[in-house]
Amino acid sequence: MGARSAAREAALQMLYAAEVSGRDADGVIGDFWREFPGDAEGRSYADPAVRGVLATRPRLDGELSKASLNWRLERMNPIARNVLRLGTWELIEHPEIPRAVIIDESVEVAKRYAGTESAAFVNGVLDRIADTCGRQQEPKGKGAAAINAEPEPEVDEDADEDELAPASEAASAEAVDGVAGGAAPDGGGEPA
Repeated sequence: MGARSAAREAALQMLYAAEVSGRDADGVIGDFWREFPGDAEGRSYADPAVRGVLATRPRLDGELSKASLNWRLERMNPIARNVLRLGTWELIEHPEIPRAVIIDESVEVAKRYAGTESAAFVNGVLDRIADTCGRQQEPKGKGAAAINAEPEPEVDEDADEDELAPASEAASAEAVDGVAGGAAPDGGGEPA
């Protein structure tokens, strides 16, 4: 697991603890790292994320209420609710992180901690929020970054340059078709 993924999981645990205990960001962060010492890179992302989510929670909850059709925040699985808050905060505050990365990571965390149905719900809600907060022009779904990436040309030591160009174009078309066919679903299930 990468440092940023571990940081998101730590942030989720702290956000859940803050919601359950009613403690402020500094108290929850201090308690968490005393109990579960982590690496500096993960902590440098998790701590500001927790502070940011808690500081803007009313705004984030407003965005969630608008995007989660027919679901009141109180009815949501508390873990899914906090995954959604974190993902919404990242979509708004971190435009340098691709939309697909934020949504895919949020879905994975939701799947691990809240189950498959909650993960589908998180996917649908964050997709709507990304669209409404100005991130609609970015590619959607798993592998979205691969669609925009330049394919690595296949190198055949014995081939001349004329033979390489068509193979690269065909490989590129196949890669895009394969990735586009595996895009994440738009819909969202209901949390458990």
